[in-house]
Formats: sequence, structure tokens, C-alpha cells
Amino acid sequence: MEEKKYVMMEPPIDEMRKIVGNKFLLTCLISKRAKELNNQYLMGEPSENDPKVIAMAADEVYKGKVVAGKFNN
Repeated sequence: MEEKKYVMMEPPIDEMRKIVGNKFLLTCLISKRAKELNNQYLMGEPSENDPKVIAMAADEVYKGKVVAGKFNN
């Protein structure tokens, strides 16, 4: 049996990495926003019709709606 490969094509990860600065920060930013979206959209048991919060969070980062904060050392 052939294994399915899931690949996120849009928005492009390499372009998002350039926008944010590095892959670690990109991962943290998307996961934090996805958790916020998850709390907004999912009330109760998840279903197949629920929005895909990771894709929504990635799209928001790509469009500049969500940006990483700067820390002063």
C-alpha cells in the first residue's frame, strides 16, 4: 500500500522563513497563532468540516497579518 505524503505548498515555507527570519521562529509563530485560532474556532469535538488552523495561521504569517515581536537584550 502506498503511503500518502502530505506537503504544504501554499503559502511557500521558504518565503515565510525569509519574512520571519528563521525556521525556529516561524514554527513558534505559526504554532502559537494556530493555538489561538483553535481556541476561537473549535468548541467541542473537532470534525472534518472545521477549518485547518495550521494552514490559516501560516497564511496569516505569509500575508503579514501576524508578525513576530522583537526582544530587547
